[in-house]
Amino acid sequence: MDQRVHFLTLATPDVDASRAFYRDGLGWTPLLDVPGEIIFFQIASGLVLGLFDAQKFTEDLGRNDGPATVGGLTLSHNVGSPAEADAVVKAAVEAGGTLIKQPQKAAFGGYNGHFADPNGVIWEVCHNPGWSVDEDGTVKLKEV
Repeated sequence: MDQRVHFLTLATPDVDASRAFYRDGLGWTPLLDVPGEIIFFQIASGLVLGLFDAQKFTEDLGRNDGPATVGGLTLSHNVGSPAEADAVVKAAVEAGGTLIKQPQKAAFGGYNGHFADPNGVIWEVCHNPGWSVDEDGTVKLKEV
């Protein structure tokens, strides 16, 4: 198996709330939107985020133990500066997200804050001076 991911699909209790937050609040463009079921957003080259109705997610797995949940997961969005991190977190909260941690200097030497979308998906907005991406897409990480 190749070391890569093409889709991140999250069980979502309220697809309409996800649509309102990501599309209407943050201005994201859906790749595909199936009302009442799933909405897809392309979030990077070759990478799609799917927000799938939690009960239908469970059924798709062939289970009947009722709606799946997401836990122990953080999606991270890296930005170019602490000021940009502040602005992104502020915009997310204004779009209907919940502030979890005000952006601040982080233990790793960068700067980060956290918010949750209306369904509880936690996002980290981070300025990490040790993070870079080469022209070929290779991620470089170094301690700061």
